[in-house]
Amino acid sequence: MVTKSDVLIIGAGPVGLFAVFELGLLDLKCHLIDILDRPGGQCTELYPEKPIYDIPGWPEISAQGLVDKLMEQIAPFKPGFTFNRMVSQVKRLDDGGFQVVTDENEVFEAKVIVIAAGGGSFQPKRPPIPGVEAFEGESVFYSVRRMEEFRGEDLLIVGGGDSALDWTLNLLPLAKSVTLIHRRPEFRAAPDSVNRMMAAKERGELEFRIGQVTALKGTDGALEAATVKGPDGEVEVRCTRLLPFFGLTMKLGPIAEWGLNLNENLITVDTEKFESSEPGIFAIGDINWYPGKLKLILSGFHEAALMAQAAKRVCNPGERIVFQYTTSSTSLQKKLGVA
Repeated sequence: MVTKSDVLIIGAGPVGLFAVFELGLLDLKCHLIDILDRPGGQCTELYPEKPIYDIPGWPEISAQGLVDKLMEQIAPFKPGFTFNRMVSQVKRLDDGGFQVVTDENEVFEAKVIVIAAGGGSFQPKRPPIPGVEAFEGESVFYSVRRMEEFRGEDLLIVGGGDSALDWTLNLLPLAKSVTLIHRRPEFRAAPDSVNRMMAAKERGELEFRIGQVTALKGTDGALEAATVKGPDGEVEVRCTRLLPFFGLTMKLGPIAEWGLNLNENLITVDTEKFESSEPGIFAIGDINWYPGKLKLILSGFHEAALMAQAAKRVCNPGERIVFQYTTSSTSLQKKLGVA
């Protein structure tokens, strides 16, 4: 069986989802493939409850909340979804379109491919702590999916980036105690987050230590304490939950074998259409690169809008495209079900 659509979108994160909206306004039918088991990409996989502050019109919205709104927004266009799959092969067809095969040998055909795969496949970096595997999933976690699961716990957070600082501040009201560990006094996080963390430390609401976790203590996956080696030697810190934030290991995966021009493992695109070096294959969001690129969801939304105009020309060559506003176009409003 072959699943056909106008546009095949690889990646169902926020940018891939918004692309469905922009393409749908132009009457292009979309199907999305994602390696995860649900829409949302890194937002729902790594920090669904983390607040986002730079989405236009939303002073604050959770990552999961943003994905939910995007799913609601694209519902009128009835996109297809295939989850838990990785694209393994891409082949140009005689008619100029593409055939795509997944790792489960499912076959898709589309006139246009849009790669919105974030950083590709990704997994958290495991900290170099002996025996940490025995605690993973029980008391050692690399992401926060439900904040409530950390209520009343003695929490040890390790790292100096935005994730470590954000979760230190967000979980502070829930946890019994919070200790933040970083190997040096300087941070890579937003200055405001660092200032808020230090203020909480001065108020005695959390503990901050310079050092590295070298050992874990506990039985049957239940964490009891961690050994922290710092400038003044070793100290044992009580903890029932450990959140190590050492970043993500990004893998472009099979995309790297598709013959596209790459820049440090990112797909090079133009800034008019966000098309790759292969005609008909576009890349939007964190997976692409161009001079001045900013890795923001906002930027990806902009890229999706311009990509859609170019994709329409590929799918329907020679057809006149009339630019319309959703606020004033009755035809667009009918498509959205609001007319």
